Amino acid sequence: MPPLIRRFIKTSFAFLVAGLLLGGYLIVAEFVLGAYPPRLFITAHVHLLLVGFMLMIVMGVATWMFPRPAREDTRYRPELAEAVYWVMTISTALRALAELTAPFSASPALRLAIAAGGLGQLVGSALFVANMWSRIRMPSAAPPPGR
Repeated sequence: MPPLIRRFIKTSFAFLVAGLLLGGYLIVAEFVLGAYPPRLFITAHVHLLLVGFMLMIVMGVATWMFPRPAREDTRYRPELAEAVYWVMTISTALRALAELTAPFSASPALRLAIAAGGLGQLVGSALFVANMWSRIRMPSAAPPPGR
């Protein structure tokens, strides 16, 4: 498995653990302690799990498993796949941290950080689709004969 793919998958597992820990806190806070957590904690929980875990593991596995680009096809760029990893990782972490911090501060910078993280996730996802689009095709080799 290539290093980039391992990073996608391991990072997605880190986001999974963070999302589950936050979810555990949300459950205990609300149903054991009787203190309803801030709305942005729930948003951070959802983004850690859906974008950080699910989307990033799908991106990593898709990058690994989709048919390799044809030799003459220059549309797929490995350096863009690397950029997608960093944009998604930084944007998701920024958004989650800002959402967890914002309820305790009225700082406009935190609101901008949340927006920047969300827009970064959008940009990273669009770059992923643009880079992978040409790899959605039938493999060039014929399948082995059936038994």
